[in-house]
Amino acid sequence: MDNRHYPAQSSLKVGLTSCCPRCGEGRLFTGFLTVAPKCEKCGLDLAFADSGDGPAVFIMMIAGFIVVGLALWTEVTYSPPYWVHAVLWIPLTLFLTVGLLRPLKGWLIAQQYKHKAREGRLDH
Repeated sequence: MDNRHYPAQSSLKVGLTSCCPRCGEGRLFTGFLTVAPKCEKCGLDLAFADSGDGPAVFIMMIAGFIVVGLALWTEVTYSPPYWVHAVLWIPLTLFLTVGLLRPLKGWLIAQQYKHKAREGRLDH
């Protein structure tokens, strides 16, 4: 276990750069969304990192609000044919959902580390 003192990392920085929530140098992910087993720089065990469906829920709400709002405004204002809606909203939906997934997962993992969140346990 690494006993050195590390300056507090911004959760936003961790989310945007996908770096280790403790040292800010190691990589948080080994793949697109696969969390590394541990930080290669400071050795932080990342087994605690389980963001679950949190990022997907937030992204559905954010992207849904943006895309549906813009699609409704476009329909009411311009009444374009359906193919225009497909050309506009399918790429925007893909960009928002895929583009936000990794930063939001990193941010949620950083929040778990910052607040020492762990799996719930029942004491008997």
